[in-house]
Amino acid sequence: MINKWFLLLSLVYFFSACSSTEIEETVVVSDQDAVLEQFNGKIDLNDLPNYANQEIPDYISKDNTADNPITNKGAILGRILFYDKNLSSSNTIACASCHKQAFAFGDNDIASTGVNGTTGRHSMRLINARFAEEDNFFWDERAATLEVQTTQPIQDHIEMGFSGDDGDDDINSLFEKLESFEYYNELFTFAYGDTQVTEERMQNALAQFIRSIQSFDSKYDEGRVLAGNNNLDFSNFTDEENEGKALFMRRPDFNNNGVRIGGGLGCNICHRAPEFDIDPNSRNNGIIAALASSNELDTDVTRSPTLRDLFNTDANLNGPMMHTGFTEDFGEVLEHYNNIPDNGNGLDNRLSPQGNPQKLSLTASEKEAVIAFIMTLSGSDVYNNEKWSDPFSE
Repeated sequence: MINKWFLLLSLVYFFSACSSTEIEETVVVSDQDAVLEQFNGKIDLNDLPNYANQEIPDYISKDNTADNPITNKGAILGRILFYDKNLSSSNTIACASCHKQAFAFGDNDIASTGVNGTTGRHSMRLINARFAEEDNFFWDERAATLEVQTTQPIQDHIEMGFSGDDGDDDINSLFEKLESFEYYNELFTFAYGDTQVTEERMQNALAQFIRSIQSFDSKYDEGRVLAGNNNLDFSNFTDEENEGKALFMRRPDFNNNGVRIGGGLGCNICHRAPEFDIDPNSRNNGIIAALASSNELDTDVTRSPTLRDLFNTDANLNGPMMHTGFTEDFGEVLEHYNNIPDNGNGLDNRLSPQGNPQKLSLTASEKEAVIAFIMTLSGSDVYNNEKWSDPFSE
């Protein structure tokens, strides 16, 4: 009798300890014929990739997930939505058209191609979008959350064409369109219990997939585990990489004219290790030209993506830099911060010591050291991991 009661109590404890989401995701799904056919067996709702419980280093603490935790069900739906060109009015553009896995979910073009032209800013990389204190999205932070951000390109006349303006159908037409695909009937039922497509459901699923895209397999991460903090020399780094890290982490010393006379470069003040996310209080960085014309101004850019995975496994940049895509040479980025232009348009005060645009007086060897360090922030898994890949590809 005691053994039976012990077994019963153990089962009660086990099921109470499991969340409803965890239990649901073990249910065998039989109604997925359209999913299996559409994706040639590459998507099996009974054998989902691990999106919900990926390993995250203990030293990573920032997370903008808020009220939309990642589930395997939501993320697999989000992955399919992310890659589906049917989300555009012309059936030619997907989210992944501008955010490509091969470029750390950024774009190798300066301006991304939409259904009615090209984007007004360079497409931001989405790598490690979850691991940031800043929870507003887009370069100008106009989206209050990642969820809100996900459907704004869909409702943009230039990007994906369901704007409801300029002769476009509105997003309700997209919902009807997606409900006409049997694989979405199965997927929305799988994730939400019925076939109804809504903007909120799309937003949550897309945000879950995007937040699942993470990169912590870099040389920096290997060294960070061994060192225990960001400021010690990393034993797996070269002398040059450690010098670059020290320059990145340490604050600079300036004279009264804003010219650096010692110390580091202060990069970490805005791009905080170990996530290398942007400080939410960051303002204009001195690049104020609009993408389309140097004669126009674009002064509202106050966000940036993480500095992780700027470089790919071939040591090439994952596309042009900044919201203007002004260069594919990271040395030119450093040169910008080396001699900040005096543009009088809301420059971040941390870039204008003593009221003067900073002059870092970087030497050639210091530049090379910083570049060597930035390269240690890149991993390899993100470029070829199947769970983030295009399920529509042959």
